[in-house]
Amino acid sequence: MHSLIQDLRYGLRQLLKSPGFTVTVVLTLALGIGANAAIFTLFDQVLLRMLPVKNPKELVRLDWSGAFSGSMSSFGGDLPDRHSYFSYPMYKDLRDQNKVFQGVMVADRSQLGLSWHNEAESRDGEIVSGNYFDLLGLKPAAGRLFTPQDETAKNANAVVVLSYDYWRTRFSGSRDVLGQTLLVNGHPFTVVGVAPSHFDSAIGGYRPAVFVPVTMVEYAIPWRAQLDDLNNHKSAWLTVVARLKPGVSAAQAQAALAPLWRSLRTYEFSLYKSQSERFRQRFIDASRLSVVDDSRGFNPNRADLQKPLVILMSMTGLLVLMCTINVATLLLLRASARAREMSMRYALGARRGRILSQLLVEGGMLGLVGAAAGLAFAPLVTRLLIRIMTSADPGTEPYSSAIDVRVLLFTLGVSLFASLLFSIAPGFHFMRPDLAGSLRQSSGTASRESQRFRKIAVGAQIALSVMLLGGAGLFVRTLDNLRHEQVGFETSHLATFVLDPTNSGYGEDRTPQIVTSAIESLDRIPGVAQAAGTTDPELTGDSNTSNFSIQGYKPGEEENMNFEAGTVTPGYFSTLHQPVLAGREFTVADAKGQPNVAVVNAAFAKRFFGSPQNAIGRQLGKGSGNDTKYDITIVGVVGDIRHTDLRTPLGPAVYKPYFQEEHPTGVEMYVRTVQPPQIIEPAIRRAMHELDANLVVNGLRTMEEEIDRSASDERALALLAIGFSLLAVILAAVGLYGVLAYSTEQRTREIGVRLALGAQRSSVVALVLREMVLIASIAVVVALPSTVALAHLFTSQLYGVKSTDPITLAVAVVVTALMVMLAAALPARRAAGVQPMRALRTE
Repeated sequence: MHSLIQDLRYGLRQLLKSPGFTVTVVLTLALGIGANAAIFTLFDQVLLRMLPVKNPKELVRLDWSGAFSGSMSSFGGDLPDRHSYFSYPMYKDLRDQNKVFQGVMVADRSQLGLSWHNEAESRDGEIVSGNYFDLLGLKPAAGRLFTPQDETAKNANAVVVLSYDYWRTRFSGSRDVLGQTLLVNGHPFTVVGVAPSHFDSAIGGYRPAVFVPVTMVEYAIPWRAQLDDLNNHKSAWLTVVARLKPGVSAAQAQAALAPLWRSLRTYEFSLYKSQSERFRQRFIDASRLSVVDDSRGFNPNRADLQKPLVILMSMTGLLVLMCTINVATLLLLRASARAREMSMRYALGARRGRILSQLLVEGGMLGLVGAAAGLAFAPLVTRLLIRIMTSADPGTEPYSSAIDVRVLLFTLGVSLFASLLFSIAPGFHFMRPDLAGSLRQSSGTASRESQRFRKIAVGAQIALSVMLLGGAGLFVRTLDNLRHEQVGFETSHLATFVLDPTNSGYGEDRTPQIVTSAIESLDRIPGVAQAAGTTDPELTGDSNTSNFSIQGYKPGEEENMNFEAGTVTPGYFSTLHQPVLAGREFTVADAKGQPNVAVVNAAFAKRFFGSPQNAIGRQLGKGSGNDTKYDITIVGVVGDIRHTDLRTPLGPAVYKPYFQEEHPTGVEMYVRTVQPPQIIEPAIRRAMHELDANLVVNGLRTMEEEIDRSASDERALALLAIGFSLLAVILAAVGLYGVLAYSTEQRTREIGVRLALGAQRSSVVALVLREMVLIASIAVVVALPSTVALAHLFTSQLYGVKSTDPITLAVAVVVTALMVMLAAALPARRAAGVQPMRALRTE
C-alpha cells in the first residue's frame, strides 16, 4: 500500500509537470470513452436491461402462430411467423385454465386526452388488467395500485393510476390529487394511486402518464367500442405476460399449454362461418402457442433498434481502440524523453516490477480522469441519440439519458482495460534499457522495438480511419437516397397534426361534425391552400389493413387479399398532390346513406384490372366468403405512394370516404400551405383552440420533419458515423504528426550530413515521407476489404447503395490521404529547413 501511495504521488507530479501532454491524453480518452458510454446507455436499456420488477426472470410472454380472421391491432413487435396480440376472452381463458403460471396479465398502449382543471393535453396511457401491478410485484409511491377488483365489468371501473413522473411533473408530487377526478378522453376517472418511481411500464421504451383498467377500454380507446373487445374472440389487441410457477421452465410451460391452446383454438374456430378445410388446418393444426422470455419486457421497437445500436457500439469500440492506440503512441514518445530518468532509477536499484507498477499507475490515473471527463458529456450525447433514433420531442424521450451504476461500471471497465493496453507500450520500452547510452545522452533515444510499434500504431489508426470513413459514407449516402426518394406526393409546404375529438370527450356521433368544422376553419386561415384528413397517416410507420373481395375475381388458395385500407376526407388527394390517374376523388356527396364508393391505387388497378381505366365502375366487397356483399363501387384511381416508410412501396390499397364510416374516429390532418408551413403553425393552433378549447393539437410538424422521423435510424447512424469518423481522422492525424515529428528530430544529424554532402531539400522531404507513405498504403490496402466485409453485415441498413460502392470507398481513401499529407507537412517542412552546421553540432 505504501508503494502504491508513492506511485500515485509521483505519477501525479509527473502528469502535472507536463500539463499539455496530460490534457491531450485526457481529452483523447474522454472523447472515445464518453462516446462509448453514451451509446452503451441506450444499448443497455433497449437490449440488455431487465424490468425493474420482482424476479423478472420468472416473466414470460405468450406468442402464437396460425391463421386468423378478424380485427388485429398492434403497436409493433410482431415477428413474420408469430403474433404477439390476443383477444380479451382468450386472455381470460389462458389465465383461468392454465396450471403453470402464478398469474397472467395483459396490456395495451394508447394516446389519451387528459384534462385537469380545464387544461387538456394529449399523453400516452397504458390499458392494463387488474392484476398488472400485483403480478409485477410493485408497491405504490402513494395511494394504492390496481387490484383484480378493478377489472370486474365493462365501464364499471373508472379509476386511474398515475405514473410517478406524471405525478411529479403535472401535480408537483402532491398527495392531494388522490381521490380527485381526472378527465380521460372527457370522462371522469378517480385517481387512486401513483406507480413506483423506478417503474415506467412493462412495455419497453414506453412511458405512459396514466394506467387505466382494461375494462374501461371503450372510454380509453373509443373507436374500439364497435369491436366489443371484452367479448369478441375475433379482436386481437392485447399483449399477454405471465409469471412462471417456481420450478417451471418456459419450455415446460409451453409443452403443458399445448393441449389447452388446441382446445381453445378449436372452440374459436366454431365461431367462424363458411370457412374452408385448409383454413381449419391452418387455424387449429398449424397453430402453436410459444412461451418466450419477457425479463426485459416487450419492446416493439427492439427489433428496429437492435442492428443500428450494434453498429454504433461497434463504431465506438473502434473509436476507443483508436484512442487507446493514440495514447499509447503519445506515451511512447514521452517514454523516449524519460529514458534518462528511468535509467537513473534502474542504476539506483529499482526493479522492473517497480518501474512497470509506476507506469501502470500513471496510465490508470489518465484512464480514470479521461473516463470521468467522458461521463460528464455522455448524457448530452445520449439524449441527442435518443431523440434522433426514437423521433421523440424534448421531454417525451422513451429512454433515460442518466448515467446509472451499470453504465458507470461498464465505463470503468472500458477505461481500465484501455489504460492497461496503452500503459503496456512504454512498459515494454523500459524493460531492457540501455543504461550507459541513456545516461550519457541529454535526450532519450528510441529502441527499434518502440519505433516499430509506433509505425504499426500509426498504420492501425489510418486503417481504422478508412473503415470509419467508409461506413460513414455508406450511411450518409443511404440517408441522402431516402430523403430524395419519390414518395408519390408533394412533401413541401405541407403541415400535419393529429386531431382526435374522441380524446376530448366527443362521441362518434359528433366526431364527423368536429372534423368537418376543423377542415373549414383551416381552409379559412390566410396562407392555407387546402386541408384534409385521413385515419391512416403517411410515413408514420402505421399500417391499417382490411380484407376485400373483388367481384368476378377468384383469389388463389394462398393469395393475400388484405390491403391497406384508410378512410380519407374529400379533397385529400388534391391536398397531398397525389395524382388522380382515372375517375375522381371523393366529394362531400360521398356521405353516409349514399352509395358506397372507393378509390384504389395504381398497384391495385394494375394487379386486378390491368389498367387504371379498367378499374372504374368495378365492384368490391368488404371481407370474404360466399355471403360477401359487393356494394362498393370504384370511382377513382390514384398514383402509388410510399406509405408506411420511405423504403417500402405501399402495394395495393383501397381508400374509402371518411364520412361513410360507420364508426368515425379521429384523423391525421394535412394542411397544404402557400407560405412555409412553420409560419402557419401558430394560426393552426389558434384555429383549433377557437373551435373548441378542449381540442388537442397533437404532433404538429411539417412533412419534411415527418420524413426525418421516418428515417430516424438512418439519420442517427449517418450523423454519429460522421462524428466518429472525423474524430478518428483527427486522432490519426495527431498520432501521425507525433511520430513523424519525433522521427525527424531523431534524424536531425543524419539530415544535416545529407544536406552538407549536397542532397536536395526535396529529397530530404521525400526521405521523411517515404516510409509513412508506405505505411499508409499498406493500411489502406488492409482497410478496404475489411470495410466491405463489415459493411456487408449491415446491408439491411443501407438503401440505394452497395457495401462495395466505389465512390464511397474512393472518398474515404482520398480523405485519409489528405489527412496523411496535412499531418506530414509540418515535420517534412522542418526537415527541409534544417541547417547543416547546426545539425552537425547537435548531440
